[in-house]
Amino acid sequence: MGPRTRAQLAEALRKREVPQEAADAVLERFSEVGLIDDEAFAAAWVSSRHAGRGLARKALASELRHRGVDEDTVKEAVEQVDPEQEAETARRLVERKLRATRGLDSAVRTRRLAGMLARKGYGPGLAFRVIREALENEETEDPSISADLDHPFD
Repeated sequence: MGPRTRAQLAEALRKREVPQEAADAVLERFSEVGLIDDEAFAAAWVSSRHAGRGLARKALASELRHRGVDEDTVKEAVEQVDPEQEAETARRLVERKLRATRGLDSAVRTRRLAGMLARKGYGPGLAFRVIREALENEETEDPSISADLDHPFD
């Protein structure tokens, strides 16, 4: 079993029908000795999920809230992700997916890439900026790509 938030542990104790007074005492003691640390959990979660899955601050905040982390702790944890770092992660995600969309219509490519970024919590402004940059860079690197998209059957 991996690290859990205080809220997740409280829910587990409720499901096992542990009396509320006993559950509160256990949770308080676990907090005192450092076995429960929502701040550390949130920081580790943000670092891991941003690096591993490429999730944006919005998605990370939603996941932490879902796990019962309080709003101040959520805000503090997601502030670890610098906006430029977030944009760079979005660029890497688009670059990886871009290869798989070659040969498709430009609008289809844009829609698929934007959908992928949206599912990872990126806002439309950043998503479309990063996608536009990637498509422009791709055309600059290989001008035949734009020609192929304009006349796919020639």
